[in-house]
Amino acid sequence: MLEDKVLQIAGMEWFWVLIVLVALLFGANKIPEIARAIGKAMGEFQRGKMEIEREIEKAKAEMNKSPERLKLEEAAKSLGIDPTGKTDEQLREEIKKAA
Repeated sequence: MLEDKVLQIAGMEWFWVLIVLVALLFGANKIPEIARAIGKAMGEFQRGKMEIEREIEKAKAEMNKSPERLKLEEAAKSLGIDPTGKTDEQLREEIKKAA
């Protein structure tokens, strides 16, 4: 019979049960510290997640480059030219000027 009652506890009620258990285990004055630590951990997780997503997008963009573009960038870098944000034609012109 008790098991039936436990299974009837809905979502928000579990939250309050958890809060009461935390207060009993750690004391009411520790709750703000625990909440702060959880908040910091969640922030770090979100920053890490965003960084990984940026790296994935960067890798996808790199994989989508044509072999000709890769050769142009390699040649530009060997001549000390930064290929970032330049079109293929701009890179060709700068490589011709530097060569």
